[in-house]
Amino acid sequence: MMTGEHELRELVAGSGWLTRALTVVRDSGLPDAWIGAGALRDLVWGERYGGGFDPATVRDVDVVFFDPTALSREDDHRATARLTAAWPDPPWQARNQAAVHTWYAAKFGGDPVAPYRSVAEAVATWPEYATAVAVRLDRADRLVVCAPYGLTDLLGGVWRHNPARVDVAGPGSGWPGIDRRSAGPA
Repeated sequence: MMTGEHELRELVAGSGWLTRALTVVRDSGLPDAWIGAGALRDLVWGERYGGGFDPATVRDVDVVFFDPTALSREDDHRATARLTAAWPDPPWQARNQAAVHTWYAAKFGGDPVAPYRSVAEAVATWPEYATAVAVRLDRADRLVVCAPYGLTDLLGGVWRHNPARVDVAGPGSGWPGIDRRSAGPA
């Protein structure tokens, strides 16, 4: 077990909302499906550094899955619709990580990316180390953690750029030169 994994498990287990979201994702039938990025960071930083976690403030629930047979954006929309049909409240956003190479350069600019071989390989390219984390429930309701860079930044409230993919100063990156460390969410 990686450092901090027990604490992350406790935080997730303490959130009925995130546990329900994880159950919906697991039961959706999407292959190798996980919740990661902002919703998970919001939970951890809200509980550790803020006034608690408020699901109403979650901008989107990033659901990543891996299906090399369904590479169109329509497949992503169908996956999002499947989650919404199961639980309409969260702002779901499902993305097939096997298809990222088909649209990434057109959306963000830069060179084309090679196809990912797994969700873990995709998570390793997410923009910040603190959000390069995903979780899922297995069939026995055990939390499985994917954290290619560990959990230190997520649990420590550190906002640090992941240079693996996104150029924080580049056009279209959505990052206005951000490369800072903080003691909590910005």
